[in-house]
Amino acid sequence: MVTLPNWWGMYSMNKQFSGSVIAVDLGGTSILLGEVTVEGEVIRTKSYPSDTTSQVIALQNIIDAIADFKKTSPSQSEPLAIGIGVVGRVDGMRGIWLEIEPGKSEATDVTAIIESTFGIRCGIDNDVACATKAEQRFGWGKQSDNFIYLNIGTGIAAGFIVDGHYVNGASLNSGEVGHVVVDLHSDVVCGCGRKGCVERIASGLGFHERVLALRSQYPNSALAVRDGERVAAQAIFAAAVSGDELCVRVCEEAASATAALVMNLVRVSDPDTIVLGGGVTKSDYFVGRVKSYLNPKTMRFVARSLVKTKLPESGLVGAALAGMQAIGITGEEAYRI
Repeated sequence: MVTLPNWWGMYSMNKQFSGSVIAVDLGGTSILLGEVTVEGEVIRTKSYPSDTTSQVIALQNIIDAIADFKKTSPSQSEPLAIGIGVVGRVDGMRGIWLEIEPGKSEATDVTAIIESTFGIRCGIDNDVACATKAEQRFGWGKQSDNFIYLNIGTGIAAGFIVDGHYVNGASLNSGEVGHVVVDLHSDVVCGCGRKGCVERIASGLGFHERVLALRSQYPNSALAVRDGERVAAQAIFAAAVSGDELCVRVCEEAASATAALVMNLVRVSDPDTIVLGGGVTKSDYFVGRVKSYLNPKTMRFVARSLVKTKLPESGLVGAALAGMQAIGITGEEAYRI
């Protein structure tokens, strides 16, 4: 157990205390670190390479990144805590990273390891849960108690705020909407064992895989495909805009699949807002194509459909929230300081 620092008593008696948290957002291709204030302001960031082959390797990458960040990007004062957002299932209450993906389960007491390494309190949560909670506190959550945060990046996942509460699920596995089947007749096999999952059609990885699978049917496509390199979704969007038939097909299939996912989710939780996050959703072209497939009757109660996140670094800010919770700064008090 980490001994609380001297300022803790002052904080407990005086809610005007301010400070910052070291936040860590683990992604599939990089780790983003930042210093985030208790008001949700990102002061500085630094990116590091990541390796999510296993939890052991990923956690060591995180530890190395934190050590370098503290050394090369020092804060003017000691950080209040460390907050970490990771992929996979997380028991945030106990600080345990349960698994990085199905089949790779190495229950790891991340908070104990980080606290013993750096001598500072640590909190951990799922990465999309972090982004959703950040949006709830600092973004669209100020206008909505019922919204879905839909993250479309390398993969696809979502966070649900229902009546002002985040939905965790019985096994801490809610929000894995990338495995919603959107095409019962699809021959696209997903890693989960099913066919037609939206993640293999409309995620960043899905775009790449569909291009590879269909390229032989479009020999005149000008899209550059290099061995060993993932084709970026933004490059596919640009080619589609210019009329490249391969890219138009891939984008239309992905847009239709994403719209089907959105409409299915709307029927489940009855949100008034759908917030988009992740690299794929930065494309106005793609978001526009998704909107074209939405059924107005299905979406009639969604006042704000497919709005973009208000937070440029929602995952990082959400990771900071996990750190704040670890030291007892929860609810509105954390943001009135």
